[in-house]
Amino acid sequence: MAWPRADGDWAPYLPTVRACYRELCAAISRHAPVLLLSATPEATAQELAHLGTGLLRVWASPAQDTWTRDYGPITVLESRGPEGEAPLLLDFRFNGWGGKYQAGGDNRATAAAWHGGAFGLSPLEPVGLVLEGGSIESDGAGTIFTTSSCLLSPGRNPQLDRAAIEAALIAQLGARRVIWLNHGELCGDDTDGHIDTLVRLCDPGTLAYVSCDDPGDPAAAPLQRLEAELQGLRTAAGGPYRLIPLPWPQARFAPDDGRRLPATYANFLILNGAVLVPSYGDPSRDQAAQAALAKAFPCHTIEAIDCSALLLQHGSLHCATMQIPAAVFQ
Repeated sequence: MAWPRADGDWAPYLPTVRACYRELCAAISRHAPVLLLSATPEATAQELAHLGTGLLRVWASPAQDTWTRDYGPITVLESRGPEGEAPLLLDFRFNGWGGKYQAGGDNRATAAAWHGGAFGLSPLEPVGLVLEGGSIESDGAGTIFTTSSCLLSPGRNPQLDRAAIEAALIAQLGARRVIWLNHGELCGDDTDGHIDTLVRLCDPGTLAYVSCDDPGDPAAAPLQRLEAELQGLRTAAGGPYRLIPLPWPQARFAPDDGRRLPATYANFLILNGAVLVPSYGDPSRDQAAQAALAKAFPCHTIEAIDCSALLLQHGSLHCATMQIPAAVFQ
């Protein structure tokens, strides 16, 4: 994760968003240690000292934004021959969601943390492909989900066509197949359709996805097409996916310019024995989303985190985090 900077995009909402990050750090630390990037590491560590040094590590970072899902390392297991498998951290290039925003500090953040010792002795491999973590979903068994609108957008890898991008994903991530989704969009989204705002893998045969039952909402038709697309997909074993629809959040709007904010319950975070689910101050829909995910994760506890503040910069819970396997630090 990355602590919101006082001189960054969060400045107008700093007390509110830092309160959200404190709650998020506390919730995650009940299940896993937290590695936190910060422009002011000493002050940040002091503010979060109640979590304990065993559960929180703070590292100095040039990161400008807090969306570590998109510029943090993506971990794969690399074969080491007789030694078995070991984690490899992939540092894909980040260019501010297709050049929409300045991203130099964010693009350097993973390498800076690695050089500072944040990831133990695990190797880091720079990758020239522009890729955000929120743009892919993996089932851990050879299948990658992504969206055409994001990975084929001209601001990311304009020199590559779909076949070349798919080949790169298979080579870098050890996948056997890539499923491209062509429908679904959220009002207010500035990522060109990240998969983690629309469809999530709960296990290799189960998909949770955003649905909209309000025919007057602009997202209704695209999300209905997405649902039909998912119904036609097949697992690697050849059967249909088990589909779990998530409710459509009540519309939220930016306080400064009135723009629709991209609220979504699909932006949940899977932890060790728990699933953190974003809530948005709408009890009926919040509870419906938690109930749906309880069916998808019967062996996990479901915990709600109010992520209303994160919407103000067009993200939510999953966007604000990047999981690192424990083996990285061993």
